[in-house]
Amino acid sequence: MKARVHIMLKDGVLDPQGEAVRHALGTLGFDGVQAVRQGKVIELDLTATDKAAAEAEVKAMCEKLLANTVIEKYSVEIA
Repeated sequence: MKARVHIMLKDGVLDPQGEAVRHALGTLGFDGVQAVRQGKVIELDLTATDKAAAEAEVKAMCEKLLANTVIEKYSVEIA
């Protein structure tokens, strides 16, 4: 089973890396970009066979290690 975790900064948290990308795009002539939010994707190969159990386990991983839940939000996809 595979899991994909999408992690983004919460709304209202400043994203200096996203702002740097937005500025760089502007200097390259892409003036139509008003804002950029940068995040990360983590893919996990799991041995679990039960989808609900796998999702619960990955959410526990996010809460304990993968995401800083004070400033980041995450979503989990199980396939």
